[in-house]
Amino acid sequence: MANNINVTEILKEVGALLEGHFLLSSGRHSDKYCQCAKLLQYPEKAEKVLSVVAEKVKNLDVDIVLGPAMGGVIVAYELGRQLNKPAIFTERVDGKMALRRGFEIKPGQKVLITEDVVTTGKSSLETAEVIKELGGEVIGVCCITDRRNGADFEYPIYSAVELEVKSYNVEECPLCKQGLEYVKPGSRKIK
Repeated sequence: MANNINVTEILKEVGALLEGHFLLSSGRHSDKYCQCAKLLQYPEKAEKVLSVVAEKVKNLDVDIVLGPAMGGVIVAYELGRQLNKPAIFTERVDGKMALRRGFEIKPGQKVLITEDVVTTGKSSLETAEVIKELGGEVIGVCCITDRRNGADFEYPIYSAVELEVKSYNVEECPLCKQGLEYVKPGSRKIK
């Protein structure tokens, strides 16, 4: 299914690519935002987009697909479905990622982390720590949108699309300097 799928066009079609002034989950600011929830509300479109990622990872030795809540939960479910692997999720407990609800990772199991968007990879790295503490092995990180702009990352990233989007430290943000108010569309609480 992954052949000839224009992920950017699908994201535009569902209204997921936004412009303005945004506070990202990483704490950085940006003039663009990819609201993947707008894509994930359409299962058939999400299936198409995530088939691009599934094609990239189909030959990896994976036991479990795991998505950090909120953004990675539906992505984990759909990739798990396409790869025929169990799909579970971590969630924050007192501000720290944890595995709950009876989910398990056994020592030696190979885990693929899933996200909607990767900018700094903070949620993925927190989730990787949970996996390693339980004796699992992180194989890589899958996402719909990779917006790291080429920044190094500890694990291989498998994305449906790479978007070149500038992000700024608060102190350097030109949108703040213009006095534009920001919107915080993500789910993570930022101090």
